[in-house]
Amino acid sequence: QLQLAESGGGLVQPGGSLRLSCVVSGDDLDHYSIGWFRQAPGKEREGVSCIGREDNIIYHTDSVKGRFTISRDNGKNTVYLQMSSLKPEDTAVYYCAVLKSWLLTIQSLCTNIEIDYWGQGTQVTVSS
Repeated sequence: QLQLAESGGGLVQPGGSLRLSCVVSGDDLDHYSIGWFRQAPGKEREGVSCIGREDNIIYHTDSVKGRFTISRDNGKNTVYLQMSSLKPEDTAVYYCAVLKSWLLTIQSLCTNIEIDYWGQGTQVTVSS
């Protein structure tokens, strides 16, 4: 049983930056593809950024391309989401999640939210 613990959320002004971290325990991170998802009030949860076991396979949803970067440090069992040029519409609860190990593309797993394990979430609020 994996456990995921997010941190790094908070209140930031438009145009600002935040870095989210997710520490995974219970197994080695390098066994898994993993990603970040978010849910804004009144909206469905969506896949934001995902990274495969081989870390040159990365997916970002269109709305964050060029602004968000996902990375992983398998030695620390940690995945990061560096968020820059934040906009009010980025306001949401951000969740870290381990993707299913199905033989699908990272994009498909991320956009269809095919998840085995979820974290508890961290709130990101972008407001002046």
